[in-house]
Amino acid sequence: MKLTRIAVDNPVFATMMMVALLVMGLFSYRQLGVDQFPNVDFSVVVVTTSYPGASPETVESEISRKIEEGVNAIAGLKTLTSRSLEGQSIVTAEFELSVPSAVALQDVREKVQMVRAAFRPEIKEPLIQRFNPDDQPIVSIAVRSSIRAPRELTTIADQILIKRLQTVRDVGRATIAGGVKRQINIELDPGRMQALRVGVNDVMDAIRDENQNFPAGNVQRGNDDRIVEVTGRVAEPGHFADLIVARRGHAPVYLRQVANVVDGQQELENLAILNGVRALAIDVVKTQGAASRTRSATCSRPWSRAAC
Repeated sequence: MKLTRIAVDNPVFATMMMVALLVMGLFSYRQLGVDQFPNVDFSVVVVTTSYPGASPETVESEISRKIEEGVNAIAGLKTLTSRSLEGQSIVTAEFELSVPSAVALQDVREKVQMVRAAFRPEIKEPLIQRFNPDDQPIVSIAVRSSIRAPRELTTIADQILIKRLQTVRDVGRATIAGGVKRQINIELDPGRMQALRVGVNDVMDAIRDENQNFPAGNVQRGNDDRIVEVTGRVAEPGHFADLIVARRGHAPVYLRQVANVVDGQQELENLAILNGVRALAIDVVKTQGAASRTRSATCSRPWSRAAC
């Protein structure tokens, strides 16, 4: 009643106080920081298992179902979902918020290790990791060019843009999606391989063993100490053709006799599209604990505005 009486007796004072509170509220609202990914302990564990060459049906029966049966017995489990893809199984276990993520991760790891003994030898070791919002990209930057090929643009983005972005404060890492990297392809000729009695393993062993440098110790001469290294790594793509893959009698069999060496590119696994045109996407991930203020995030270029 006392506050009401003061407001009735002094209407100008009451009005000025309301205006002052309104102005302070608007000013505080504009300065209020909003974190797009707040620091919340999500009790979500993801189990990823690779089974090369297996169909989704086989992955489901041999991996996903067995992991689900083992993880389903953990206390505090809220939801359990799985995705069986070609050659890969993804099982996601979500726990109640009262369960610490570290405890959930340890429980899932113990159950999966018990199930792992029943897997086939061809199945890779399961990758068990906790879901962390800080691992998700906070911004994607699109890069495209009308005069440069995707392979050249990928090289520029990898060697220049990525290195500069990683030096920015609070940037944890930056990765490229939709890029095409350089790759030396060895195209085997089955007819010539059969005629020379050369197998695929012979070619693979020769490339792996010959294309590397070996340390050979050091040589001391008085006060001079020098390191000796045998340089065997191939510097130019054309030099792969001079590798010896086998010996038949007293004659060596070179790689160029059974295969063609092509300076090409990796197989395209993902694609980034900007306004219907192929481009590169650079995903930027912040460091753990760094704040991402969405109100102050702006895009200064038209092509980056579309990506943001």
